[in-house]
Amino acid sequence: MGSRAADGAGSEQPPEDGMPETPGEESRRLTREQVYTMAASACINFSSMICYSILGPFFPSEAEKKGASDTVVGMIFGCFALVNFLTSLILGNYLPHIGAKFMFVSGMFVSGCVTILFGVLDKVSSKPMFISLCFLVRAMDAVGFAAAMTASFSILAKAFPNNIATVLGSLEIFTGLGLVLGPPLGGFLYQSFGYEVPFITLGCIVLVLVPVNMYILPRYESTPSKESFWKLVFLPKVLVLSFTIFSLSACLGFLDPTMSLFILQK
Repeated sequence: MGSRAADGAGSEQPPEDGMPETPGEESRRLTREQVYTMAASACINFSSMICYSILGPFFPSEAEKKGASDTVVGMIFGCFALVNFLTSLILGNYLPHIGAKFMFVSGMFVSGCVTILFGVLDKVSSKPMFISLCFLVRAMDAVGFAAAMTASFSILAKAFPNNIATVLGSLEIFTGLGLVLGPPLGGFLYQSFGYEVPFITLGCIVLVLVPVNMYILPRYESTPSKESFWKLVFLPKVLVLSFTIFSLSACLGFLDPTMSLFILQK
């Protein structure tokens, strides 16, 4: 019996590549659901940033033609980030009740519709009405993208519980691509086809992505957190990181309403 056991042990062949198979090798491979989740999150990161940055090259001059001051133009740009910030706080509390996938898809749908709507605001001749509609449409756009981004973070945390930091860092590539491609694409479409085409084009692309994400995005249940949000916010490390992000964002946002006007004057 001992010889049979020895023969059986000796008959085991090593893997063909000569390397022993590690137990965690299979777990490091992305599943189909994880790939679809990353694709959907990349779509919302890219589309939100390109829709935000596409206004930079031409909207300040268009708003100036309508009689809006530089301060008002800056406030129109800033209201997007402000409403995005406030809405994210509110929607985060209701995410478990609404559902992450529904919030994600509905947010993209709202953003696509209001992006198209922003493209027809040049038809408004009244200065007060134009400014009011700009604030309203930009605020609705921020609400839509805030809903989609908040749901995206929740879905990613569920899909990648062990390496969420790596996944979020990788998806920031698409955020940067949106910020980089938005201004030149917006300037090209505006110069070639006029004011409406940049917004209608991007809005239609976002709307096309809605049924795609409805199909590919897995459904994850969101569980409410028992920890206090304000307790987390006032941690010293979180305060330092928040101030750093605020400073960097302010430096970038300062250029949006001013750079194109400055270049045109030169």
